[in-house]
Amino acid sequence: MTLKSTRRIIYGAIIHSLSLREYQASNEALMAINDKGTIEWLEVDVESHRVQDVVASKGWSLDDVDFVELKPGQWVMPGFVDTHTHAPQYPNLGAGQQYELLDWLANLTFPTEAKFVDLDYALSTYKVVVQRVLNAGTTTCCYYGTLHLEATKILADVTHQKGQRAFVGKCNMDRNSSATYQEPSAEKSLSDTCALVEYIKSLSPSLPLVHPILTPRFAISCSSPLLEGLGKIAAKDPDLAIQTHISENAAEIAFTRELFPECPHYAGVYDKFGLLRRKTILAHGVHLGEDELELIKVKGAGISHCPTSNFNIRSGMANVGVMLDKGIKVGLGTDVSGGYSESILTAIQHASICSKMVSLKPSPPSSNAPGFASKQLPIPTLLYLATLGGADLCGLKETIGNFSPGKEFDAILVDMHDFNVDKEISSLENSLEKFLFCGDDRNIPLVWVRNSVVGGSEYRTGRTL
Repeated sequence: MTLKSTRRIIYGAIIHSLSLREYQASNEALMAINDKGTIEWLEVDVESHRVQDVVASKGWSLDDVDFVELKPGQWVMPGFVDTHTHAPQYPNLGAGQQYELLDWLANLTFPTEAKFVDLDYALSTYKVVVQRVLNAGTTTCCYYGTLHLEATKILADVTHQKGQRAFVGKCNMDRNSSATYQEPSAEKSLSDTCALVEYIKSLSPSLPLVHPILTPRFAISCSSPLLEGLGKIAAKDPDLAIQTHISENAAEIAFTRELFPECPHYAGVYDKFGLLRRKTILAHGVHLGEDELELIKVKGAGISHCPTSNFNIRSGMANVGVMLDKGIKVGLGTDVSGGYSESILTAIQHASICSKMVSLKPSPPSSNAPGFASKQLPIPTLLYLATLGGADLCGLKETIGNFSPGKEFDAILVDMHDFNVDKEISSLENSLEKFLFCGDDRNIPLVWVRNSVVGGSEYRTGRTL
């Protein structure tokens, strides 16, 4: 198999999301990707003796493509989209189990992030982080960097060099952080932010994989002048993405209300400064009120559901079903290192558990109506959140998220042929469920972004199919 983008035809099993309630699974799919990394066409239920005829009918030939025929127990599916994680927190994975959010930040997170003033440390760390995330099957990732401009440039460089699709932001935080880890002024924060945005745009002026994203850490860490300045930056660039935290923890919410008494609620803070809009990714949203949910919907923003972190640092359980019923965009986030795994598979598992726990709570009679509220999330919905839903939240639904022709080929190869103890090959639907709940990076031999191989267990060992 050719690692770089080339004209490629894949024959075998595929699975991809079509909607919140439906995915397509075919054991005999034939998919063509051009040398620009775009899916040209997809045909399903193509018996092996018809492959050459179908290829010829499309004006293609097997003689001048990289033809990949999948083995039993393998399938190709869209790569995962991680809509919320903190690249500089990977050194803390698994630590700090005793803390809730604000103490966790003060005692564990801020001291670690402060180390990234050392650019050699930043480079060596980020190289490992990005490759680990790719090997876990995450083809698109929304990264928070630190408050350091130069270190965050390095994070953008690494994602660009390794070929990951990413959003990279420098944290804005000019108050209520720590004596040794806080920006000196709103002006410095805004100046560095503008510099980073321009730097990332210069990495690839056309067809970029890496995008800048405004990153006010959360309302607590940002003064009103800083939020106002970020709003002005956003107003000048309507396509610029924004990421921040919202309504994660009870103490955080109470402190936010103290700092912004003029605002009706937490979401109202971001709305006041023009930071609530399409391509605004709000992490957590555990305790959002009805008025906040309606505002988020109207503004076209969405929620990054981070169940692993919400469980781990005891923030609570987000009622994702209610958000989905309201038509709010939702994706999944690992939220390292509040979350202790870089894998979206873990987020899928915990999103399922969270929805089951929420369904056990007393609910109004309307909970029996069609919809997702107060019900466990089914497999098609979990797959959607991890792929197409995340793409939609990032403003990339027309570019990635499933295998619709015209989209770019961001995908993973899944291999479950050795999973069953009886060595029987399960149905594709059954195998998908087993992968989502029992799989890990060992079951992901290859990861493609824009049709180039950038990760996976075979990539790590230098082998290819």
